[in-house]
Amino acid sequence: MARQPAAWFSTARISAKGVLTTAQHTLTIVGVSALVVMAVLFVRPDLAKALSDSLNRSPAVEVPAVIAPPLSELMEAPAATPAAAELTAEEKTLLGSEKQQKWVTSWLSKRYRVAGDATNMLVSTAYLTAREIKLDPLLILAVMAIESGLNPFAESPMGAQGLMQVMSKVHHEKFQDMGGAQAALNPVANIRVGALILKDYVTRGGSVEAGLKSYVGAGAFDNDEGYGSKVLAEYQRLKQVSAGKKVPTITPVMTAAAPAKAAPVAAADKSVNDTQIAGL
Repeated sequence: MARQPAAWFSTARISAKGVLTTAQHTLTIVGVSALVVMAVLFVRPDLAKALSDSLNRSPAVEVPAVIAPPLSELMEAPAATPAAAELTAEEKTLLGSEKQQKWVTSWLSKRYRVAGDATNMLVSTAYLTAREIKLDPLLILAVMAIESGLNPFAESPMGAQGLMQVMSKVHHEKFQDMGGAQAALNPVANIRVGALILKDYVTRGGSVEAGLKSYVGAGAFDNDEGYGSKVLAEYQRLKQVSAGKKVPTITPVMTAAAPAKAAPVAAADKSVNDTQIAGL
């Protein structure tokens, strides 16, 4: 019994020595591993950067997904027209009567084979936009008709988009308050931005013809290859429709006059150019 404490201390000392030896070996392995890792990271800086980024990862910023709005939302009718008492004489002229808008809507729907409800939304938006920026709604609708055939999802090879074929990459800042450049395919946003651009070109050019030439991107050229004549011819048809006249819906839309027949065309254009366009 007297020898038991001595044996116990001896066993404890051996155990402690084993633990220390194991710890020493472990630290040696860890140290060697650390040296190997450091050497690898020194040779491969890309791995060092990846490791650093993973250790110092900042909280992920949630980027809102861009979700296309449903068609029901895109085709939602604009706000109701303000009461007549709130409108000036010029605004009343620009808005026209409910009957005029119905005539224009019906004619455009048949001419371009667009559903009546969708055409009504486009016409209403054009009239309300025209009242706001003081530009003839029939001119806006004429540009829409020639540019896209009232197709809100049209896109040209050059990247012009929507009803009024707006170059969203060039005029992206104008869409910032409407959801960004992707809003170029939103009919309401496209009409508003396109009308603002058209009004700006007409104001700077000093005439509707000059404004249309700039709008189609031919401002630096001698002619616009008949674009202005097409738009103004469609404008004249819409003006007749809004006056209650019967206008065929199957007249040529995109045909331009041949250069050899300049004299008759000039006479026709004179009647168009002499027309006073509301708001200009």
